[in-house]
Amino acid sequence: MNIKTKRLILRPITEADAKDFFELDSNPNVHKYLGNNPVSSIEQSKAMIKGILEQYKTNNIGRLAIILKNTNEFIGWSGLKYEQNLRKEFNYYDVGYRLKEQYWGNGYATEAALASLDYGFKDLKLKEICAAAELDHIVSNTILKKIGMLHTGTFTYNDALINWYTIKNPEL
Repeated sequence: MNIKTKRLILRPITEADAKDFFELDSNPNVHKYLGNNPVSSIEQSKAMIKGILEQYKTNNIGRLAIILKNTNEFIGWSGLKYEQNLRKEFNYYDVGYRLKEQYWGNGYATEAALASLDYGFKDLKLKEICAAAELDHIVSNTILKKIGMLHTGTFTYNDALINWYTIKNPEL
């Protein structure tokens, strides 16, 4: 299953993406609002990919690789995930994105997130999709509002204050 946008292809992640995952997640700037814990080995990246592949099998969804149409480059990931760890009080469908730093500021995260919401609502018929972003992560909070998500509260995770966003399926 591939999702195509004007500039991007969102495709399932494979084990062959390990080098790109390592490049993405070993950058401390990428992890500034993700607990400041960048990966230090390709084995950690392979374990992340294994978790995503497991999500595909268990929940029939998971993060997708973001590929630039014009160059065929892996620039990050986006997509939906059935989240069972972040909020202790409930599970939910989460929209997320993470890009290599050199691709920041081009609207790719917004474009990929919009395509992910569209897929979740139209194809999967999800009733609601949620997202979380650290209070200080201005860019991510801006993206979530730009794609139509509503700020519906805050919660604390690992001593950080997190903004909580939701969006309901307009067709249900």
